[in-house]
Amino acid sequence: MGQSQCFAKGFKGNNLRISGKSRAFSPAFALPALCYTQPMNLRIIDDITQLAAADWNALEGTDNPFLRHEFLAALEQSGCVSPNHGWQPRHLALYDDHQSLIGAAPLFLKSHSWGEYIFDWAWANAYMRAGLDYYPKLTGAIPFTPATGNRLLVLAGHDQSWVREQLSAAAIELATLHNASSLHWLFTTEEEKHQLAGHGLLPRSSFQFHWSNNDYTCFDDFLSGMTSRKRKKVRRERRYVSDAGIEMHRVPGEACTTADWDRFYRFYRRTIMIHGASAYLNREFFEQLGATMPGNVHLLFARDQGNTVAGALFLEGGDTLYGRYWGSDDDYHSLHFETCYYSPIEYCINTGLRRFEAGAQGRHKLARGFLPSPTHSAHWVREPQFRQAIADYLKYESQGVSEEISELGQDSPFRHQQPG
Repeated sequence: MGQSQCFAKGFKGNNLRISGKSRAFSPAFALPALCYTQPMNLRIIDDITQLAAADWNALEGTDNPFLRHEFLAALEQSGCVSPNHGWQPRHLALYDDHQSLIGAAPLFLKSHSWGEYIFDWAWANAYMRAGLDYYPKLTGAIPFTPATGNRLLVLAGHDQSWVREQLSAAAIELATLHNASSLHWLFTTEEEKHQLAGHGLLPRSSFQFHWSNNDYTCFDDFLSGMTSRKRKKVRRERRYVSDAGIEMHRVPGEACTTADWDRFYRFYRRTIMIHGASAYLNREFFEQLGATMPGNVHLLFARDQGNTVAGALFLEGGDTLYGRYWGSDDDYHSLHFETCYYSPIEYCINTGLRRFEAGAQGRHKLARGFLPSPTHSAHWVREPQFRQAIADYLKYESQGVSEEISELGQDSPFRHQQPG
């Protein structure tokens, strides 16, 4: 390659073109000099199907089901993610001089903060009280999905740090050109968070409760590491279900029928109704997921005398199981714990999966073998005074999160500290 040249970038339509001219950026944030060792271009993608699934999936592989092209396509093609619902796709795609995709970032221009699970409502309220617009904002995330994964995707064999730098800088410029108040990378890996923080973004931490498979041979082996009181509690909860004659039945994605998806969706809608929440996902999304990712999904149903009375969706990727969207026809003692925690844990042990993530929040998971695990995000704020105020707040919040994780660790159900 020839000698590196440093350029500023400019937008033209849905392309980011390389230009030798300098640009004036917001005084709140100066973009780093971008040094290109080879011709390249960035494009803005407003429909994930404009990219070939094989090209997108080649960036990170298919171990993380939520990063798969098929998952994002199901969200967009079903209409769950669309400008009408406050999620306007603005994905970045980075190409080399051979027009090969070497990097990408899932990005959405948003008019609200729903469906993110890393909360910034207080920031939006502060903007409103100051007479400023917090929306639109730009969000780098997988919609409705509180699961960690890379957000700056890089093709193997390329300089990972360099590609990430180009994508993160371009995302800031995209936010600026959209007059967005901010840019939020949600549920990043810890490595990505540190790299983004190194470029001036504000790091933020929270936590979830995750289960780890410490080479258990069976469910009783898992329980044997717990204190006597916690072990008895789990066994008692499982007994409530078995004594009621309820049986668990797993349906692999390739075997799921239209009737199975109808049953599951009924449970999903009932849970939404009970909790007064918003139904982010429609029936079409779930069936498309089953059709395009059959090896990554399965349904777990609870049956009472032949009648299906409860169910939950699970996605599997690499060495991790992810639980989603529980629902039931009625209240059954401890059936939620059996469907969402105990049967999936047993499945992980039997199949050798190393990790189980059962969704966001839920301190009740701690007593059932799920330990606190940090989650990460990084944030760019265009308005200088708000940026400083949020930076000060995040310092205190980070300390509080660390203290809370430590305190929760002291309430572990295990007799000895379990490795993560």
